[in-house]
Amino acid sequence: MSSVFALLLARESRLLFRRPAELVNPLVFFSIVIALFPLAVGPESQLLQTLSPGLIWVAALLAVLLSLDGLFRSDFEDGSLEQWVVAPQPLPLLVLAKVLAHWLFSGLALVLLAPLLALMLGLPARCLPVLLLSLLLGTPILSLLGAVGAALIVGLKRGGLLLPLLILPLYIPVLILGSGALQAALQGLPATGHLLWLASLAMLAVTLLPFAIAAALSISVGE
Repeated sequence: MSSVFALLLARESRLLFRRPAELVNPLVFFSIVIALFPLAVGPESQLLQTLSPGLIWVAALLAVLLSLDGLFRSDFEDGSLEQWVVAPQPLPLLVLAKVLAHWLFSGLALVLLAPLLALMLGLPARCLPVLLLSLLLGTPILSLLGAVGAALIVGLKRGGLLLPLLILPLYIPVLILGSGALQAALQGLPATGHLLWLASLAMLAVTLLPFAIAAALSISVGE
């Protein structure tokens, strides 16, 4: 199973390298949203610093959502998903490899880009470890939850319009915990509680959501 997982992870990585626009678009969107926000509310540093936790997390959430519409679409169109469903290997393991590859090339890049943009908003350097850790724990949850929605709509025409309606309500706990951790760090309070809750959600997501994604793909391919 480990060799199948590694081979599929390498295959998905090669495919992502051949479609660089899918990797760059969420990062460009994330950067533009944060760069334009000071132009809208003004250059007052104290106001930007106060709003920065919520802004960074909302921008990250929307950037992840933007990258998920085509997660399974190309595999559905070329028939790969049908082969995954009937393959002897467990379907949850296969979809976990695909989501992991997607997160490594989009979510992880977003995590690494976030500190630079946070400094642009005046976030103190002492808050950057909490920012990195919260995004490192939260973005995999966003990717896995989004993959459930992407699997449900993969067979629908213009299904991308339904994806935000399906997924955004599920993103709310992650948004509250992630921005809450950063807000606590900004106020000089301990952020451990928020981070532990995010870690618990991440463990639950990695353990349970691949099965939900596999069930959604089976339904979509069966239809």
